[in-house]
Amino acid sequence: MDARQMKIKAAEAALAHVESGMRLGIGTGSTAEEFVRLLAEKVAGGLKVEGVPTSERTARLCLELGVPLKSLDELPELDLTIDGADEVDGALRLIKGGGGALLREKIVAAASTRMIVIADESKVVDTLGAFPLPIEVNPFGLVSTRLKIEQAASRLGLSGPLTLRQSAGENFMTDGGHFILDASFGRIPDAEALAAELYAIPGVVEHGLFINMASLAIIAGPAGARTLQPKNI
Repeated sequence: MDARQMKIKAAEAALAHVESGMRLGIGTGSTAEEFVRLLAEKVAGGLKVEGVPTSERTARLCLELGVPLKSLDELPELDLTIDGADEVDGALRLIKGGGGALLREKIVAAASTRMIVIADESKVVDTLGAFPLPIEVNPFGLVSTRLKIEQAASRLGLSGPLTLRQSAGENFMTDGGHFILDASFGRIPDAEALAAELYAIPGVVEHGLFINMASLAIIAGPAGARTLQPKNI
């Protein structure tokens, strides 16, 4: 089973949690896009759902495939969000934002009664941090914000380069008009402490640590998909 087939398996398992009439948060990234394709088939067959996309990229795919969409202002409370992750640990803490949509992803997840994470087994880790942590920042005062992040990391014993994300030779811009600093800290033994430090920095708009947000993770491997609770990863 190749990487795409594993993503499809995870998406199929997540689709079993979707019921007609649901208000869905729809994630961003390659695994979430497999979910959108499968969801579109169900919608074409009569499944009634309304989706709130977490990015312009996801919105375009949903519209192309016929998945009905609303804005989060129109549907401010959601039943379920299904999204991918760049890393997931034993407490279902996540690193997200590899696709650049972390702010909207977190807003949509917070508006949902439940969040299900779908990923392949390579994303499961003992300790977060091998994947660089995306930190969404305001372009104004970028140098000062970067310095504050470095100082905060140092207080927690973390170090490593903060790389301003690029795309096509220019600074990557999120859907919200912000930049992303990818923090290569390595192991993050206390994700909660780092999250609190980052939130205290005015120039930080959001960060990719999703803590106490996912209620379930569906992880696909060569043998198929397995469902994980925080206690049994």
